Amino acid sequence: MIDVSAIAGIAVVAFGMVLTPGPNMIYLVSRSVAQGRRAGLISLAGVGVGFLTYLVAATAGIAAVFALVPEVYLAIKLAGAAYLLRLAWKAVRPGGESAFSPRELKADPPVRLFVMGLLTCLLNPKIAILYVSLLPQFVDPARGHVGVQSLLLGLTQIAVGLTMNGVFVLAAGSVSRFFAGRPLWARVHRYLMGMALAGFALRIAADRSRAVALAP
Repeated sequence: MIDVSAIAGIAVVAFGMVLTPGPNMIYLVSRSVAQGRRAGLISLAGVGVGFLTYLVAATAGIAAVFALVPEVYLAIKLAGAAYLLRLAWKAVRPGGESAFSPRELKADPPVRLFVMGLLTCLLNPKIAILYVSLLPQFVDPARGHVGVQSLLLGLTQIAVGLTMNGVFVLAAGSVSRFFAGRPLWARVHRYLMGMALAGFALRIAADRSRAVALAP
């Protein structure tokens, strides 16, 4: 029913987006460094539910709303770009910190960790754009039910996203200790992260494409 190349394509896109520093990765790493791997994994569970929420909305046809009311899609896209630019500035400004920098954060209970992970995912412009704009590009109506194809492609993205973010959570403490003893490397990481965020924000803002409806 679905082309293997489409699954491979969405997996590659998902992998690239996970490697580009964004709100999900920054929150998960920061929480893992400050409160430990268990806290990071609970937060990751919230992120996973956020992925599923977007997937259900996409297969239900929310992209059609954006196609019919492009001003809403444009507003969300520009708001997402502005948020990424804010994160970029926080990384490169004088006195900025890497996501892996040790920091003191109040220990949150499991419920709050889960909810914050969920909200961070739902407010992540990269994920919104993936489901609303990019996912439909891999759907081929000639291969059968569009909703089923969208579901399989979305589950592929979720598997890649959770796996890679899980790696970040488990490795966050080790990476943090590495940067703690090497301030130059920490500074380089901050600037690379800031440039990646700024570049992604500019691409989002400059993209003139419109959302593609996921018709049933």
